[in-house]
Amino acid sequence: MTPDTTVGTHAWTMRTGGRLQPAEARGLLVDLARAHAGNAVGRLGLLTHLHPGRNAYVDPARLVPPTSPLTRAATDAATRVLPSPLLNHSHRSYRFARAVGELEGVDVDAELLYAAALLHDTGLVTATGRDDFTLASARLARNVAEQVGLSTAATETLQTAITLHHSPRVTLDFGPVAYLLAAGTGVDVAGVRTWQLPPGVLTTTVRDHPRDGFKRYFTGVWANEAARVPHGRARFLCRYGAFSAAIALAPFDD
Repeated sequence: MTPDTTVGTHAWTMRTGGRLQPAEARGLLVDLARAHAGNAVGRLGLLTHLHPGRNAYVDPARLVPPTSPLTRAATDAATRVLPSPLLNHSHRSYRFARAVGELEGVDVDAELLYAAALLHDTGLVTATGRDDFTLASARLARNVAEQVGLSTAATETLQTAITLHHSPRVTLDFGPVAYLLAAGTGVDVAGVRTWQLPPGVLTTTVRDHPRDGFKRYFTGVWANEAARVPHGRARFLCRYGAFSAAIALAPFDD
């Protein structure tokens, strides 16, 4: 993969503003089809009570966020910017991401993952113009990284995880932080992979970070993003991914 030409990377998003060319959109259709197929199989497992999560276990101590200058700065920045539905979503996304990582044995820098989770959607409420909202999120992440003296490589990892997270298929080839952030947000927004997670992780995470009408709020801000960037991935997911329906059908009560 070449960072400058791979859809969703920080370099690609900077170069294009997050706007898809027709060939890029066609390529994402393949990824989207795979995601839909996997979701359908997983949801069937939930309905028949034959899903792997029913017998899974994750040590709750492994889901506790790390404490460091980076995580404190990310928390402060997110708390200043995000309304409660998005702030709680960010906390849930981290916990779900860590749970997926524990179950799959993915070794990840928990500090970077937490910072990415807390900051990934800040652009949904701050972005202006015609560029993908994740660029605004990534700029805030860079500011936080500079504040705590994060290395250039770690900052790039953080920013690319943020700009990639709403692509239809993010694999481990993009690195553990990007992979798990996409997984965690997918759990919380659309219920993807809920069948892999222990029921206790789902219920305690929502208990600790309530949804506060998340589905309705997120559907609205996502529609605004899709309208603001007509050729972006948000619009792509609305048009081809039945994204509003996926949010509504996520197996969480709001």
